[in-house]
Amino acid sequence: MTATSERTLPSVVGVCRTRAGVELKEFFRQRESVVFTLMFPVILLLIFGAVLDYDLGGGVSFTQYFMAGVIAAGILGASLQNMAIGIATERSDGTLKGLSGTPMPKSAFFVGKVVQVLVVTVAIVVILLAIGVLFYDVDLPSGTDWLTFVWVAALGSAACTLLGIAISSLARNGRSASATVTPVALVLQFISGVFFLFSAVPGWLQTVAALFPLKWMAQGLRSVFLPDALAAEEPAGSWELGRVALVLGLWCVVGLLLCVRTFRWQDRGDG
Repeated sequence: MTATSERTLPSVVGVCRTRAGVELKEFFRQRESVVFTLMFPVILLLIFGAVLDYDLGGGVSFTQYFMAGVIAAGILGASLQNMAIGIATERSDGTLKGLSGTPMPKSAFFVGKVVQVLVVTVAIVVILLAIGVLFYDVDLPSGTDWLTFVWVAALGSAACTLLGIAISSLARNGRSASATVTPVALVLQFISGVFFLFSAVPGWLQTVAALFPLKWMAQGLRSVFLPDALAAEEPAGSWELGRVALVLGLWCVVGLLLCVRTFRWQDRGDG
């Protein structure tokens, strides 16, 4: 048996692991992306926690309420914004076209992106929880609330990641990606109860927010940080965790279908 015949191709798992490592190294080498993705929600927590330091009633501080929203916003930034802008940039500079011409399974590219989102999301959540506990006496979830926290964050992150990959195709090129995606993300944060009480959002905007995953992710996370008495302040008078799971799950399916239909390996007009 010759040396050539003994040579074997790397396994798909090995290729995915390598690609995930490359994605993480590239992300953490981009100082601007790291600062914006990791530090923006931290800055929001520090500013809002210092300025809006008041009691909502029953001994619940605004910071305790805001923790759910800022974590949801952080997940949105690490997934939807990060994916949409990053992939659009890679499409414009030829990175995607180059990767599509290699023997690498295309699935490895997406696995690498998902791992990147997962690692960055965990980092954001840990940092925000640490700051909330150390500086604002935020009460952490307890018991089975941690299980709710994990599945809400995981489903929300998955839905937003898939949407980010799909939305990346809306930008004409990498230069316009940030201008296309960032306003959408900010509007969703304002109408989804991230920056203030969701009950203070006008009814018609609550209806619009309910069409998108961020509102449901924030609502699910509020259920683990707030006492059950505050569920009465929600539009339906309860946390609606079953509906939270259903809507986020549906958005995962919709996002996957949109990715399949819209994803491109090169910019429009590049052939």
